[in-house]
Amino acid sequence: MAVEAIATARGIRTSAQKAGLVCELIRGKNVNQALATLQFTRKTIAREIAKVLRSAVANVQQDEAFSGDIDRLYVLAAYANQGPSMKRVRPAPMGRAYRVVKRTAHLTVQVAERPLKIAKVATESEAAAAKPARAKKSAEKKPAAAAKA
Repeated sequence: MAVEAIATARGIRTSAQKAGLVCELIRGKNVNQALATLQFTRKTIAREIAKVLRSAVANVQQDEAFSGDIDRLYVLAAYANQGPSMKRVRPAPMGRAYRVVKRTAHLTVQVAERPLKIAKVATESEAAAAKPARAKKSAEKKPAAAAKA
């Protein structure tokens, strides 16, 4: 079973749509690669998402089942939900007023540990059967090389 952890930042002063564009950049990437991507992304919200990602990594490190290898961690999910909007009033011509909506977002990043890929060890009979096949291939290549010379 893979180890997972989640971190959330609530009430961040940006729209969920703008934050979602940056979240798409890191979804599915390794943690180190995602942090590098966020560092060089020219969006202000990238700093906030990087904080949440670091927090999720710290959360997974607290788990007893975690192997300790940060290189095996990847971003399982990264999304931005809409938070509460602050409504303000701006004066407009002829005594009217315009409504200004200041949006907030809830940023969520979930990291998980990739399972180890265990290579299958060949039995003695499989290893013996594989060796003659390799010898045939190498024997076929040698005469062709000698004919060219």
